[in-house]
Parts: sequence; structure tokens; C-alpha cells
Amino acid sequence: MKPDDIISYAQLVHEEGSNLQRGMNFGSGKSYSVFLMSVRKNAPYADAIDQTTGSLIYEGHDEPRRKNGPDPKSVDQPLLTPRGAWTENGKFFRAAVDYMSGLLKRAELIKVYEKVSDGIWCYKGFFELTGAAIVPSGGRKVFKFHLRPVLKKILGRIEELPHTRLIPTAVKLEVWRRDKGRCVQCGSDKNLHFDHDIPFVKGGSSLTAKNVRLLCAKHNLQKSDRIISIMPFVCAGAETILSFHSRQ
Repeated sequence: MKPDDIISYAQLVHEEGSNLQRGMNFGSGKSYSVFLMSVRKNAPYADAIDQTTGSLIYEGHDEPRRKNGPDPKSVDQPLLTPRGAWTENGKFFRAAVDYMSGLLKRAELIKVYEKVSDGIWCYKGFFELTGAAIVPSGGRKVFKFHLRPVLKKILGRIEELPHTRLIPTAVKLEVWRRDKGRCVQCGSDKNLHFDHDIPFVKGGSSLTAKNVRLLCAKHNLQKSDRIISIMPFVCAGAETILSFHSRQ
């Protein structure tokens, strides 16, 4: 699975090998945790993307709704359960604090999936949990977790990812509506991917719907093959130009 792949919830569950019922899942993978998020209108939590830094600001989760209990939105988000164990909020908050204080040398690695539409999810990739805070919000206190986008390479190597590489949710939603949830090449609604028309590495923007489209796996692969096939000619042309100038 690659970032910007569009999947169903069933595919998400298959990928993670677990029927994820919570948005926050500490240590659910062998070497990572999982966040499920949404910045859609009427989403239950105020998740957001900082457009300046590209960091994901993920809101902690409320108390479970209990019979005859208070409205979960009216009370502080919990750090501990009634029995004194860490909640998911608490587990992630402790990991963030330990990283910020230097007790942890590496930030907690988190795999993020974003809900795009009912039953439709998008894999956003890996992030590092670099900070956390408890802040006032609407007369109560909530958790805010700060995550930095990264690339997970072979052998567990981590590289920072330019924040402008991420396709904002607003752009994804605009593209999803414009392309009617289908591949622009063949009309398939299976194995879709948010694709840069002009690749990001070649200067294409992630920040405008004009450069983003829906492609199925087949046509996304064909595009990649075309790019790879013309590279020898591009390189040969560059060598010719360099050779010509060196003789001047």
C-alpha cells in the first residue's frame, strides 16, 4: 500500500490485520501505531493539517458514552481509565512527552488513514509523533498530538517528507467530487489512487486540484512505466548537451 491509495474499510482492516474499532490504536502494528482521522465537515474530532509546516494536529478522544453519564463532549478527555490504567490518549501523550524530554531517542511511528467519504478511506502514510499538549477547548480540556510526515524506507530507515508533498484533504475532496470517484482514464472505481498529473519530483504541485486526479492501479502503473521508459532518452540527451558544451 502506498500513500494516497484509496481503500475501503475492509481493505484497511485486512492491511492492519485487526478490526480497528477505535481511532487511536497504540502499538497495534509490529513497529508502529495507527490513527484513523477525518477533517470532513461534522467529523467527531477537530483533526487538522497545519498548512505552513505540513504537520498533522490530531485531537485526542473523549470519554466513552455511559448510561446516565455526562455528555462526553462536556468533560475533559481522559488520561487514565477509572481503574487507573492509561487510556489511548495517555499512551500517546506519555510517548510524546518521553520523546520531547529525550527519554525516547526515536519518536513513536504512526500510520495514518483518513476518511474521505462514507466507506472510503485514504492511506496518508507514516508520521512521527513529535509533540503533545493538553489545551482548553469549549470549557473542557482536550489532547492535541503533533505529527510530522515521514518516509519509511527499507531496513526501518526514516526520512523527513517535504510538507508540500502531502495532498490536502480539501484538494482530495474536490478531486473526488470532480472525478466522481472513478479513474479518469477508464472509469473504474476499483484500486484508485490520488495521482499527481505532473509528478511532485518534477515540480508538480500537491496543493491544487488541477494537478491531482484519480487513477486506477493499472493506469497509474502505465504512467510510471512511461516515465521510466523515457528516462534513458532524457539522460542521453543531457549527456549529449554536456558533451557539446565541453567541446566549446
